[in-house]
Amino acid sequence: MEMPNLTPELILRAYAMGVFPMAEGREDPELFWVDPRMRGVIPLSHFHVPRRLRRVLRGGRFVVTFDEIFEAVIENCATATTLRPRTWINDRIITLYTTLHHMGHAHSVECWLNGELVGGLYGVSMCGVFFGESMFSRHVDSSKVALVHLILRLRSAGFRLLDAQFITKHLSRFGAHEISRDAYRKQLAAALKMEVDFNTIIEQVDLETLIRSGT
Repeated sequence: MEMPNLTPELILRAYAMGVFPMAEGREDPELFWVDPRMRGVIPLSHFHVPRRLRRVLRGGRFVVTFDEIFEAVIENCATATTLRPRTWINDRIITLYTTLHHMGHAHSVECWLNGELVGGLYGVSMCGVFFGESMFSRHVDSSKVALVHLILRLRSAGFRLLDAQFITKHLSRFGAHEISRDAYRKQLAAALKMEVDFNTIIEQVDLETLIRSGT
């Protein structure tokens, strides 16, 4: 369904109802609403850190930042690669979510290696829920490291729900699982009642604590 009058404000209202926009592909200008029958979620309190990734995280090889270059992250997520020949992010998505970023609702996590952006992710925050949108990786483990640091931020800020939309093999390694639409909407409603801010730390959770709790 074509949505010519889609605005950032309308996207936020849609998220609050449990739906989100997508495109068929990067070159397709149209968008449509998605309301999955089964929803992917990543439990913040029972996040699993795979054994090999624990060593990578403790090694400190990557530098991780937040909201440094949102536009570069979403552009990388929209770029087709050999492993991901098609993406659902078109130019309208990029424009709308960049506006949401400037409004303080969309956030990025950047993963750097030797001063080069090699991985990251972005999503939308609203009250106590973070809606994960997409991630990219240009180096082994970079997107995984970004995800772990997102979990750190969400737990430190007091978030209640991390919406992964759809389950992938990549996400299932971290404990992501599917719940029904009704179950998701109940969790969403509870999270939307919370007064939480992505940039306000309530109780700092350090990396080692997260690693140990996620074994």
